[in-house]
Amino acid sequence: MDKDRTANFLVIIENNKGILFKVANSYCRNIEDRKDLVQEIILQLWKAFDNYNEKFKISTWIYRISLNVAISFYRKENSRKRISNPLITDIFNFSETEISDEKETNLGILNQIISELNDLNKALMLLYLEEKSYKEISDIIGISETNVATKIGRIKSKIKKEFNQLKSQ
Repeated sequence: MDKDRTANFLVIIENNKGILFKVANSYCRNIEDRKDLVQEIILQLWKAFDNYNEKFKISTWIYRISLNVAISFYRKENSRKRISNPLITDIFNFSETEISDEKETNLGILNQIISELNDLNKALMLLYLEEKSYKEISDIIGISETNVATKIGRIKSKIKKEFNQLKSQ
């Protein structure tokens, strides 16, 4: 029985590893931190595996746990780094020399803006950009669909305003 549980878990992780990497890439700049975060997410998924509620899609369950672990990890790492290093705010690793055309420049600006959002708004945008429905986002984040729609609308307005300001500089 335990072999079946382990095998099922490994298949689920393999089929949904993209979620783990997207979340880790969104919250960690350093490759070693990303590896640590993915390991921590997998550990927490394993601990919670017996409590998985089948009324939710498996991806919803994985996103919910992954985002909660990532937010906790991110906060812990930033607290630790503030003590020993200056805070690094650019979560996504884009340098100006690597960016050549306008489309990539725009993507870099958007990533910079998103990386500076608070934890909840960053999670909302990650899920929105993954084309999750408001219902799915609501299930993952644990807020109402109306609240999801309102927050995403406000975040999009804020991003558009900041994008235009940065673009005009």
